[in-house]
Amino acid sequence: MSQRPIIALDFPSKKEVASFLANFPEAESLFVKVGMELFYQEGPEIIRWLKMLGHSVFLDLKLHDIPNTVEQSMTGLAKLGVDITNVHAAGGIKMMKAAKAGLKKGTKTGAKEPILIAVTQLTSTSEEEMQQDQLIEVSLKESVIHYAKCAKQAGLDGVVCSALEANDIHQATNESFICLTPGIRPRGSDVGDQQRVVTPADARKIGSTYIVVGRPITQAKIPYEAYKSIKNEWNGER
Repeated sequence: MSQRPIIALDFPSKKEVASFLANFPEAESLFVKVGMELFYQEGPEIIRWLKMLGHSVFLDLKLHDIPNTVEQSMTGLAKLGVDITNVHAAGGIKMMKAAKAGLKKGTKTGAKEPILIAVTQLTSTSEEEMQQDQLIEVSLKESVIHYAKCAKQAGLDGVVCSALEANDIHQATNESFICLTPGIRPRGSDVGDQQRVVTPADARKIGSTYIVVGRPITQAKIPYEAYKSIKNEWNGER
């Protein structure tokens, strides 16, 4: 079965999302990402609506707070039936364990527990910015791998990282450890505010488990054609 690229629904409201989804066949089951911009405007109802339409959902809120707050928040998010959600690895192992416990507690009996992953370093962050702004003196790659090891120790399923780091993360953890990678751009497209980008084909070769694609699909003249092209490249098809 071919893998679906995750489409980043970086829109300000449900109205814009509905207009965008109208470009796709009604029966097409998509994998979509709902981030802060959309969730904070529309709330949990946007998740329920997308699930009702038959789509898989990655809820990208990057929780980072004291363990108890994160645990209770995850208990609520699990009840929405999301497929993937995340925290910030910088919150620490104790917080990540609490997030996992919250998801388990909130998952309905008989339902599949959401995949839980941790953000390492944002793909918009350069090594220089990380070292200056976060006062982290090691290399960006070392920081990312350290966070990945912490996430694995906490019992999480994987991390959000650049595809450029996926192979090293797998070596530091294991092959089944998820590497969900934003910063995916088809060859020749605008990189936008991303710093560490790769093509869908390269992401597949390097070892990404999931890829997230936003503007190359959402701002394309014919979104469905752009989606199919990226999906084919991601799956090694023409």
